Amino acid sequence: MPSRFFSERRHILVVDDEPYIGRIIQLKLEDGPYDVELVSDGHSALSRLRGEAPIDVILLDIMMPHMSGLDVLAELRRLPHRAGTPVIMLTGKGQEADREQAAALGATDFLTKPFSPKKLLARIDELFTR
Repeated sequence: MPSRFFSERRHILVVDDEPYIGRIIQLKLEDGPYDVELVSDGHSALSRLRGEAPIDVILLDIMMPHMSGLDVLAELRRLPHRAGTPVIMLTGKGQEADREQAAALGATDFLTKPFSPKKLLARIDELFTR
């Protein structure tokens, strides 16, 4: 059965300053059992994350203006109601130091751009089947 027919939809927050990347991710994930909200910077992400609305997974770009994804990750891990929320880091850099810092801050996974939307969907699906 295609995943779009599942009754329970999960909520994903995509934080990326490149609108076309966010839109590609949104289109792919909304084909499955996911509702996607897009925000384009770290300040907007934290504002959204401080609220109580459900968020099941966060896709977080590292390189953004005003506040990096690593800064956002550090802040969200201090929020009691978001401390355990899975975070997949997305980046065009892919340097080992970024991977190590993201892991130290509690990132669940790390994908380097360009990435396959199909692979991203598979990784997110895995989070809910563990």
